[in-house]
Amino acid sequence: MRTGRPRNFCTETVLDRAMTVFWRKGYEGASLADLTEAMGINPPSLYAAFGNKEGLFRAVLERYDGRRKELMDRVLSAPDAKSVARLFLEGVAEFAADTSGRNPPGCLLVQSGLSCSDDDIPEALAQHRAEKERALCERFERDRKEGNLPKSADPATLARYLSAMANGLCVQAAAGATAADLRAVAEIALTAWPVQEKNGPESAPKKSVREKVH
Repeated sequence: MRTGRPRNFCTETVLDRAMTVFWRKGYEGASLADLTEAMGINPPSLYAAFGNKEGLFRAVLERYDGRRKELMDRVLSAPDAKSVARLFLEGVAEFAADTSGRNPPGCLLVQSGLSCSDDDIPEALAQHRAEKERALCERFERDRKEGNLPKSADPATLARYLSAMANGLCVQAAAGATAADLRAVAEIALTAWPVQEKNGPESAPKKSVREKVH
């Protein structure tokens, strides 16, 4: 069997092209013919470089995470927990709605495997989403230890809350919502964020996000 010559193309370029196909058609809907045509390579070159369609998709997911790394780095370096939440949701709003024509609106991790008979693909997507949720959870655990979150706040619940809100924003973006629309929704979502109480008689009790979300 011929192996093709994968070194004759730019890996990042072909992954970006394949990403658009998977994003628009989903994993199952994207045929090898669709992918090779968009990537500008022949099937032997695809197999030689990525092994098979699933291998290509996993490489696309890594490429997608690389695109979002700058956003996550900025989010996780914010000065306090609420700033983390704000930067995350506002960043998702901008990313999901304003793709500059490179990709469809929304999120590849949400849209490419919504319906798939191959269990490995939804699991791979869930793992990539979980990595971001885990990073948020670790940051909130540190915030709680440092007194930037109430002791009653649950870091895992907060991270899950932001993930759920972000996924919803991406679905709305795919349906045509603008970045301004999504930022307005994010602002409402942030009203549920727990605030560290100040000591003093005038401090009023406030509900935690666990109470407000559930």
